[in-house]
Amino acid sequence: MAKQQRQHRIARLLEAHAVTNQGQLVELLGADGVSATQATVSRDLEDLGAIKVRVPGGETVYAIPELPTEQVAPDSHLRRVLGEWVVEVGRSQNLVIMRTPPGSAHVVASAIDRAGVAGVLGTVAGDDTILVVAAEDAGGEGVAATFRDLAGL
Repeated sequence: MAKQQRQHRIARLLEAHAVTNQGQLVELLGADGVSATQATVSRDLEDLGAIKVRVPGGETVYAIPELPTEQVAPDSHLRRVLGEWVVEVGRSQNLVIMRTPPGSAHVVASAIDRAGVAGVLGTVAGDDTILVVAAEDAGGEGVAATFRDLAGL
C-alpha cells in the first residue's frame, strides 16, 4: 500500500475511532488489512499533522485539524454558495449533476463536502460541473431537490 493510501486510511480511522495511542492505531490498521509498524504510524501521524485533543471524560485522542469532524459549515453558508453559483441541477438514479459558471465548480463542491449534507457520499468537481453521488437510500431525486431548494431554483 502506498504511503498516501495508508495515510488516508489513518485519517479515516481517526475520524471513526477514539484512538488514544499509536499501538491502538497499528491494531486498527491491521484489522483493516494494512500492515504497519509503530514507527511508520508515528511518521504518518507527524506527516498528517495529527495532534492529541482532550475529549469529554478527560481522555486524549488523536485528531487531524485539517479534517474537523465536528466543525460543519452552517446551512446558511451552503445556501449562499449554492444560490450564488449553481445555475442548474439535474439527476440520474443516485447521481446529481450541478452546473456552475466556468471555474467555480470546486467552490460549490467544497461547500457541499464541508456541510455534511445528509445522503451525500461525495463530490467530484470539474471546471463548471459537479458530480454528487447520493447514497442509495437517499436517492438522487431527494438530494437534487435539496440542492434545488438551497439554490433557489
